[in-house]
Amino acid sequence: MITPHGGTLINRVAEGESRTQIAEKAKSFFSIKLDSWSLSDLVLISTGAFSPLKGFMNQKDYLQVLKEMRLSSGDIWSLPINLSISKEIKDQVSIGQAVSLRGGDGVIYGVLEIEEIYEYSKKAEALFVYKTTDPNHPGVKKVFEKGDYYVAGPVTLVNKPKHIFTSEFQTPQQLRETFQTLGWRTIAAFQTRNPIHRAHEYLQKTALENVDGLLIHPLVGNTKPDDIPADIRMKSYKVLLENYYPPNRVLLSVFPAAMRYAGPREAVFHSIVRKNFGCTHFIVGRDHAGVGDYYGTYDAQEIFDQFLKEELNIEILRFEHAFYCKKCASMATSKTCPHDKDLHIHLSGTKVRAMLKNGQVPPLEFSRPEVIEVLTAEMQNRDSTAE
Repeated sequence: MITPHGGTLINRVAEGESRTQIAEKAKSFFSIKLDSWSLSDLVLISTGAFSPLKGFMNQKDYLQVLKEMRLSSGDIWSLPINLSISKEIKDQVSIGQAVSLRGGDGVIYGVLEIEEIYEYSKKAEALFVYKTTDPNHPGVKKVFEKGDYYVAGPVTLVNKPKHIFTSEFQTPQQLRETFQTLGWRTIAAFQTRNPIHRAHEYLQKTALENVDGLLIHPLVGNTKPDDIPADIRMKSYKVLLENYYPPNRVLLSVFPAAMRYAGPREAVFHSIVRKNFGCTHFIVGRDHAGVGDYYGTYDAQEIFDQFLKEELNIEILRFEHAFYCKKCASMATSKTCPHDKDLHIHLSGTKVRAMLKNGQVPPLEFSRPEVIEVLTAEMQNRDSTAE
């Protein structure tokens, strides 16, 4: 199996008697309340998805990630992973103290050993990570809503959130074991927050021609309000796989992270995380993890040019913008299709969301009929329920 980022797959999940003891002690600790974003970060740190991180970042790592996309160890890392607190909470905790991490439901999910508390610049973080301070950018908006201080230190997961630890989620260790059981040595990962349309399918199946297996790894944590809900997307993924993919060569498992919409930096982050899950290849298409017009069409591919291949140690599969060509009567890219642009149907998650929102049925050139049926039925049912 491919080596995890940093050399070791981190495991900060308490089990057995140790978990019982830590959970009991945590009841008397000062509590910090986690939002859903931070709770998913806690889970992904603890299970090794964010290896080599053992906890929320200290100031040295944080600043180096912002400026150089590296941890202080020298390992490539492109996004800050931090836990923010207000000044009110900052004045009640201290270095060396252990605090409990509670969800919105009041359950203690983890423990944090405080090693550092520091102030940070929200403007600087927005500029480095998102290349803008525009509050209309969902990632920037999130930054400016956070507390003014970061609290850093190693974490331990003591209770597994039931909404994350479902049958549809496999930890990095579990997925690695699954790949070994299946006999897959080369695995291409596909990240998505949208239903899979024909362009996505084209990229996935092209990649599948060259590897042992394909991991469809949809992000199901926090996304924008206008993104299609994760439960509806999962139904569309399943019906697509049942009808159009070889069952012995494709695996569907969820990635319970929050979406940052950080474009190029998030593409690097997504590739590192998939390496930790055991994947050897990572698909990067047009405008990966982008939003609006904040990033160039292929910025998320070009960012990988600044890293040595052996340093990142996961193969990046770069794809041109795929479209449906009426003349070819098939999916294609500018590399394979000679026909005029007026014969091309360009597909995107944005377009399908807009169609569904307006009560339109996406054309067959956009997606498979079974997928369209699921999306239209589920979205109409969701809208009627909301009224």
